[in-house]
Amino acid sequence: MTPSTESTVASQSAPSTAAGIGSLERGKWARWLWPSLFDLIFASLPLWFFGLADGGTGLLLSDGDTGWHIRTGEWILQHRSFVRGDIFSFTKPGEPWFAWEWLSDIVLAVLHNLNGMPCILMLGIVLAALFFGITFRHMVWRGANVFVALPLALMGFGSATVHLLARPHLFTMLFVVVSGWLIQADLRRPSKWVWLLVPLTAVWTNLHGGWLALIAILGLTSVGCAIEIRFGASTWAAARRYAALAAACLAASLLNPYGWHLHAHMGQYLTADWIKDMVGEFRSPTFRSENMLQYEALLLLSCAASGSAMLRGRFVGPLLTAFWAHSSLVSARHIPLFVAVALPFLADELQAVWNSWTDGARKSSTAGILQGLAMEAQTGIARISVWAVIPFVLIAMQVIPIPWRTDFPSERFPVKMVARNEALLVNSRVYTEDQWADYLIYRFAPRMKVFFDGRSDFYGETITREYRRLMGAEHDWRALLDKYAFDVALVKPTWALATVLKESGEWQVVEDDGKSILMRRIKRPALQQSAEIKPSGANEKP
Repeated sequence: MTPSTESTVASQSAPSTAAGIGSLERGKWARWLWPSLFDLIFASLPLWFFGLADGGTGLLLSDGDTGWHIRTGEWILQHRSFVRGDIFSFTKPGEPWFAWEWLSDIVLAVLHNLNGMPCILMLGIVLAALFFGITFRHMVWRGANVFVALPLALMGFGSATVHLLARPHLFTMLFVVVSGWLIQADLRRPSKWVWLLVPLTAVWTNLHGGWLALIAILGLTSVGCAIEIRFGASTWAAARRYAALAAACLAASLLNPYGWHLHAHMGQYLTADWIKDMVGEFRSPTFRSENMLQYEALLLLSCAASGSAMLRGRFVGPLLTAFWAHSSLVSARHIPLFVAVALPFLADELQAVWNSWTDGARKSSTAGILQGLAMEAQTGIARISVWAVIPFVLIAMQVIPIPWRTDFPSERFPVKMVARNEALLVNSRVYTEDQWADYLIYRFAPRMKVFFDGRSDFYGETITREYRRLMGAEHDWRALLDKYAFDVALVKPTWALATVLKESGEWQVVEDDGKSILMRRIKRPALQQSAEIKPSGANEKP
């Protein structure tokens, strides 16, 4: 080859090389700028569920606990101190109280101060979408195609809506799916990244008490690895690794304002039988609604998948599935955690069934056509771009319309009645439902103190039982009304107490809107001196 020929070749090849590099760079940018199938799925969820479903964003505010969480966060910011005593009740004023979700309370308070309830709702939407999206991506990462991962993710999200509320437990739902993926990635290829779970636990402990879920997951993973040694599927090093990680995370959980006293309190609370009997979200699920039917289907499929996995000598997934299946059957509030943990293992088994069905199938057959579609979609569901975030920005800017709530839903709370009777409520000792008391805290704290609200762990068994006996107008209802010197009752028409107060001649109906009844005691009783009740006025400041 002559020099002239070499220079000609060089001059021709240089532009093509540069073009190749430029194409590669454009390809990198295109990956993040060009929308993917996952982006479409991820962004569609909030628009569908919170924009079109019955209840909309109000579903996130179906529980009044959000109200006292906001006011607790405001108290912490105002006083620049952790809460160590009760600030909301006339029943146990100043008595020791573990505000164990103080960091979430601050987050909620800051958001509420920015723009009221819409900011709280936006946080709930984002955390709910991340729960769905990360669960979906985890299944895809494990090899599930769109026909396996998408139905499971949608059914899982539908099941989780039983406890989808704008409360601190949303952080636990998110952290469980993140932790589960991180642990599974480490099982596949050990790395130092799994030790990020230790500082995550320290943060998690101050956001929500659900950090105990991580300790359970790590402990069961260690046990599962130990069992798998017999089948040659794991090693003692792996079992020791996750046991050590569980111990390190447990130690990190001591980094909270209450130290080990928080652990002791949580242990007493979570093992108390009366909690399971009297607190609704700790009760077993009722299989009568659409979301519970989805949960039931996932439960049955997961049991079958666990049996298949154990036949192959795999025990980590079945152990985790069995533990959280049991927990979700005992307490409905654990259904989202069951979904987060069980779905990736269920996807493995269903994908194996899919592969056995489509392997060797003709391209023109039903199996072949579906497999072809799944393969074409795989790149799209495995890739994420900026378009996954843009719809949420547009929702927050109210460019995309979603029915924002500025207050708790009037379908569940006596919003208008409370507003019309503020003076009476603030200056009285009110008996009402715990959820409505949460709302009164949200509206009137610190000007008003309540009898009993959603903090059942603080009030304890005795007061909780008295609260419920009053609701049912049981034999000692008059004595309890006098004991706590109630002079106002805000009750539901269906309660037995509403009937007996009307018939007693001692109470006058102030307002009745068909959903709630506000009654005032005609003659206010003298406040009884009691070791349980301190003689403090309704306007006493914390």
